[in-house]
Amino acid sequence: MTDRVPRPAARTSTDIAHLDMDCFFAAVEARDRPELNGKPVIVGGLGPRGVVASASYEARVFGVRSAMPMGEARRLCPTGVFVSGRMGVYAATSSSLLSILRETTPLVEPIALDEAFLDLSGAHALFGSSADIARRLRAEVEERLGLRCSVGVGRTKLVAKLASRAAKPRPVPGGLEPGAGIVVVEPDEEAGFLRPLPVGALPGAGPATVARLHGIGIKTVGDLADLAPERLEGLFGRAHGASLASLANGVDARLVEPDREVRSIGHEETFDVDDADAASLRSTVLDQSARVAERCRANGLVGRTVTVKVRFGDFTTITRSRTLPAVTSTAREIGVAAAELLAAVDTGRGVRLLGVSLSNLEDVSSPRAEQLDLFGTVEEPQAVQVTRVAEVEAVADAIRVRFGASSIRSVSASARRRADNGPTRRMLDRGGASGTDEPEGGRD
Repeated sequence: MTDRVPRPAARTSTDIAHLDMDCFFAAVEARDRPELNGKPVIVGGLGPRGVVASASYEARVFGVRSAMPMGEARRLCPTGVFVSGRMGVYAATSSSLLSILRETTPLVEPIALDEAFLDLSGAHALFGSSADIARRLRAEVEERLGLRCSVGVGRTKLVAKLASRAAKPRPVPGGLEPGAGIVVVEPDEEAGFLRPLPVGALPGAGPATVARLHGIGIKTVGDLADLAPERLEGLFGRAHGASLASLANGVDARLVEPDREVRSIGHEETFDVDDADAASLRSTVLDQSARVAERCRANGLVGRTVTVKVRFGDFTTITRSRTLPAVTSTAREIGVAAAELLAAVDTGRGVRLLGVSLSNLEDVSSPRAEQLDLFGTVEEPQAVQVTRVAEVEAVADAIRVRFGASSIRSVSASARRRADNGPTRRMLDRGGASGTDEPEGGRD
């Protein structure tokens, strides 16, 4: 989506950094509400089907972690402060974070709202060594955003990401072990750094793979590196086996891709009780459309394809999509399409999860990204209508960022809030390509 920036094709020095915000959602809540500092803050879906999206280190001491069912988190940490997410604030903070990173190098690859890879090879003349740059970035993020981050530096993406993880504070029995904040792994230190790590630290080594490796006595990355690649390929197939063998030996040819495209932006909600009311579901989908539009604008994106996802009580899931004649980032256009897609679905048996997403995304500055209004009139040109809608929604975004998500709402969202009358249904919009409080994974 942006012009590709030339860079070296191979890495022989520690030029790749991975910056990861510490407990991002929970830290933003504590920043904006100082009374939460030092308390076990848990952000997530507050209903019985909700999951934890982020937990402060104080909460992690109790064993709370992201993707954990919220009920379990309450049991482990009954004194925790449980809050629902504010996606607009997180997205705006993430946008500010990326601006800080791009002041150092244009080679920034966002991975999620709270983490990114950086290629530092062209920044040394201005800012010094990779370690110097990492220290500078941490200081800038803390000073300008009021948040802390951890930075890992290495020769490859693999090592940089694992190094940032090693730099973080760590819950230990009876308290919290402070992290280094920055970990730099030089090329001649890679083997010593990687080999003691648990095999599950490698990307692609999920629970099933780890269980199978444990079954043959492979517990650490070093154990895996010592295993013949042919054995791994026999166990996991040629592609997966070869990938595991390469990563265990520190081989990772991936480059930082600053023009990596976000495939979609979405918002999903799991209801505490299956919802079969058509009016209620329509109100939900309009509210979700507004949140999707807000995230698109925060990221400077417009899109063309609207998708509605419906999961029923028996976990049967269907999706319906529509491609618009022109790109958009307005809640009105996304909401109209989403509501019409939902109306074509028989929801009488009860809906467990409902979601809206926008895909076929483009940078708003792209020459192709001219927005046309689906509802233009003879009296008012289409471009004028679109500009006015976009300006109004952008002002609403700014109000929500400054005064909170509930400071300004659409009519449908306000009506829905009154109808819900409390914690009968809760929602959390999480970072990444889509947001959900359904326990289908998690990260922090």
